[in-house]
Amino acid sequence: MIKRFLFLLSVMVYAVTSISAQDFNSAIAERKAMSKYAKSELNAKASKEARKHAKADVKDGWTVAPGHLPLERQLERAWQMQYEFDSSGYPKYIMSEAMSIGENYDAAKMQAMELAKLALAGKLQSEVVAIVENSIANKQMSEGEAASVTESVMAAKNVISQKVGRVITVVECYRNTKSKNKKVRVMIAYNTEMAVEAAKSAVREDLEKKGNDLHKKLDNLLNLAK
Repeated sequence: MIKRFLFLLSVMVYAVTSISAQDFNSAIAERKAMSKYAKSELNAKASKEARKHAKADVKDGWTVAPGHLPLERQLERAWQMQYEFDSSGYPKYIMSEAMSIGENYDAAKMQAMELAKLALAGKLQSEVVAIVENSIANKQMSEGEAASVTESVMAAKNVISQKVGRVITVVECYRNTKSKNKKVRVMIAYNTEMAVEAAKSAVREDLEKKGNDLHKKLDNLLNLAK
């Protein structure tokens, strides 16, 4: 009787395990199919939006320098990158855009790139400040500590911009102005995780100068926010 019971129990366990494995594999296959479908839909949407915006930009006089991807392809890639997420569900890239006018293309492009990096640093500032402000509500920081950190964050914009490494130029186009100058527009992308590390590094330096341990609290907050 006992042997028969143990035999039946082992059969039941095997059956449950088999069904669970089948369900798991089925769920994985379904998730992959949904991901593939979502990517397909996104690509279709990106292509449609890219054509629409490229057509309007060309009408406004925007064009690309020789050797660059057609504007439609650039805008399509920009759209896709904005909807890429990491394994935790956070945006994979932080993106910013800027324009500048110069007597020649290279000078205008260089200035536009610097402005885009500053805009990117500004976005990082806003993100970090929001996290710090939320820490008050969660009692992870006192109001005095948060104010000190926020002060350092707001003072670190230029340093953050300098610490941002090699960015991806997603869109680069230009048009001629009435005064015969070049107006260059760029959109850049930077890995979000690397961007957060650049912000942490910049703010940490300022906080360490104040001689307190607030940089450790900030590191912990930003790590928790990932």
